[in-house]
Amino acid sequence: MWRDALVVAGKDLRIERRSWVGLNQVLPYALTVLLLFGFAFDQDRSLLAQAAPGLYWLAVVFAGLPAVQRSFAVEAADGAADGLRMSGLEPAGIFLGKAAAVALQLLVAQAVLAGGVAVLFHSRLAGPGLLVASALVSTAGVAGAGVAYGALLVGLRARETLLPLLLAPVLAPVVLAATQAWRSALGLSAGPGGGWRWFGLLACFTVVYLAGGVLSFGALMEET
Repeated sequence: MWRDALVVAGKDLRIERRSWVGLNQVLPYALTVLLLFGFAFDQDRSLLAQAAPGLYWLAVVFAGLPAVQRSFAVEAADGAADGLRMSGLEPAGIFLGKAAAVALQLLVAQAVLAGGVAVLFHSRLAGPGLLVASALVSTAGVAGAGVAYGALLVGLRARETLLPLLLAPVLAPVVLAATQAWRSALGLSAGPGGGWRWFGLLACFTVVYLAGGVLSFGALMEET
């Protein structure tokens, strides 16, 4: 399973490295969302600083949508999805490989967005360990849920419209927990202990999404 995951992740990342379509879509889109949030709260700097974690994670989720859609768009062309099903690769490995590729793209986008938050929203770092840990775990959760639902919708013509509608309620707990953890990491809430409790909740949802994807991805591939 892990070997197959590395094969699939390497394939998807090589496609993105050669085409640059994913990052050319994801990064400008995410930065535009962040700028719009900044302009909307520009008159109240204190409110902007308080809202920075939530706005950041909303921008990350918005950036994750085109990344997930791109991950399955390359499989929809020329019968590539059928070839992937007949390749003999473990479905769980395919799921983990695609989720890893999406997660790495999101981490690149997050690094850029974090710089934008620091510059535009004047945020200050109080707990770097909590911030990095919650970013990694939440990225895995967003990528896992996105890939699972992307596989479910790959055969539908309206998948670009349905994917945000289906993912929004699923990712709401991840966004909430990550936002609260980051509020603690940025010194916007009292004490780091509360932030680590939110991190525990975030980790639980991420484990559920990844485990569900590993167990169900074979059936999802057959259905689509």
